[in-house]
Amino acid sequence: MIKRKMFMPLLVLVSSAAVFMAGPVQAWAPKKPVDFVIMAGKGGGADKMARLMQTVIEKHGFSSKPFVPINKPGGSGAEALMHMKSKQGDNHTVMVTLNSFYTTPLRQPGLDVDISTFTPVGRMAEDTFLLWVNVDSGITNVDEFVAAAKAAGNQWIMAGTGKGQEDQLLTTFLNQAYGLSIKYVPFKGGGRVAKELAGNHCNSTVNNPSEQLGFYEAGKTRAIASFTPTRLPLFPDAPTFRELGKDYVYFMQRSVVGAPGMSDEAAAYYRDVFARVYASDEWQAYMKKKSLQGGFLTGPKLKSYWAREKAIHKVILKDIGEI
Repeated sequence: MIKRKMFMPLLVLVSSAAVFMAGPVQAWAPKKPVDFVIMAGKGGGADKMARLMQTVIEKHGFSSKPFVPINKPGGSGAEALMHMKSKQGDNHTVMVTLNSFYTTPLRQPGLDVDISTFTPVGRMAEDTFLLWVNVDSGITNVDEFVAAAKAAGNQWIMAGTGKGQEDQLLTTFLNQAYGLSIKYVPFKGGGRVAKELAGNHCNSTVNNPSEQLGFYEAGKTRAIASFTPTRLPLFPDAPTFRELGKDYVYFMQRSVVGAPGMSDEAAAYYRDVFARVYASDEWQAYMKKKSLQGGFLTGPKLKSYWAREKAIHKVILKDIGEI
């Protein structure tokens, strides 16, 4: 079983943000609007995060030019990765990433994408996952979930985003850990996945809190367990899988990267912009509301984080036969 651990306390990482915020004003500034690529569909966690950051940047004047969100979810993020690869040396393109930043190049080596060539801007958070069901199912805990899923066999549908991505990895864990035959069905974007569950068009999801929260607050969906080390304050009744005897913890990076070959001056500019976003009241409130964790990480430490996470995901993908 792959075990994941949280890295670096929040206070230590916030100090990294302070370094950039306290530094001198950068001489370089964008000459035109910045393409803000999102390697996921509209309505999902990455999309919501990007559009909030865009709003914060504009509200506080953190950038001299606007950031323009562009969704490129095709091929489990392959479309976005290839787009960024084609922007070699571009100082006006940055991208919001998730864990498909690791898994898609591993699953599709023909893309010839080397994530170590991307410019590290900032890890804004690590997102959390929960196991969700529709309230109408009557399921209130994992034991009931397992019983219902076993009875349904491969007719039990888990809606998720993309192939070989986070949601499928977690579905595979559930199948292996509990002897289930859940059928994984991918959709474009976490927002669509959340709607599938709320509309009773699937049996379960492993959405991030930010994606499912509206339906949860409306009383349509229920979180029955979390893939975190400790219970999430927003969902105190959802035990962790560790509590349930399955030592499995999983997070998703919420990072911003620049195009390969971006100039040092441009990279410094964007690091400063997103350090300021991270320290803003709006971002800190969003992290608390959406159960996001972790601190700002950039530069060589962020590249080391990518290398470590890529190695972990390579093992996971091999274990489930995806590579």
